[in-house]
Amino acid sequence: MKPIRLLLLALLAAALMACGTTRVDPYDEQRSAEELYEQAHSAARRGDYDAAVEGLERLQARYPFGVLARQAQLDIIHLYYESDQPDATVAAADRYIRLYPRDNHVAYAYYMRAWANATRGRDFLSGLFRIDRSSRDPEPLREAHADFSYIAQAYPNSKYAADAAERALTLHHQLAENELHVARFYMRRGAYIAAARRAQQVIAEFGDTPAYEPAVRLLAEAYDHLDTPELRDEALRTLGERDAAADSADGA
Repeated sequence: MKPIRLLLLALLAAALMACGTTRVDPYDEQRSAEELYEQAHSAARRGDYDAAVEGLERLQARYPFGVLARQAQLDIIHLYYESDQPDATVAAADRYIRLYPRDNHVAYAYYMRAWANATRGRDFLSGLFRIDRSSRDPEPLREAHADFSYIAQAYPNSKYAADAAERALTLHHQLAENELHVARFYMRRGAYIAAARRAQQVIAEFGDTPAYEPAVRLLAEAYDHLDTPELRDEALRTLGERDAAADSADGA
């Protein structure tokens, strides 16, 4: 029994020592919103983003109607993005847009959501080997394109408008390349109907990009494999008419 009693005493002593050395929670109930905000930003400056987000969330919970609560939510979006958490960034931006749809800073929430979607799915291997994003899942790019386009149209006077318009154009071209990539994939596999449908999608949605001409040629090739020469010739004729119109415009 004596060894057991000594063991229990030792465990009790260790527990008491642990209690005595426990740090006081810096986000205690007595702190003001301003103090909580400064504590969170101090954590962020140290690179402790988790503690910073936790502090800002506590601020929001304790002072939901204070002037800093809304700013805290904007800061949380930024912290998630800086800590390379695109899914959390999107969720935080969605929350801000839902809570404050007419706020002066809502353009920022859309902008950060767009950037998070643009980088979502990025991983070490794609960065290391420079994998073409056009071969990856296009849905995040579509969402980013939609947000960037929306910012340029809905908030033309915001400081994000010019950059958003440029990003939207870049993503428009990337999405076109993605669809063309898929069409070529189907063509290599002999899935000519699927290849033709993807090529038609490029032609319909991305006729203003460099992907248009190879898409038309791929469509004509698919029609050739499907033994529909009249459709092949129609596709090539459309391309010829477009080229002629472009040459005429350049000469005018």
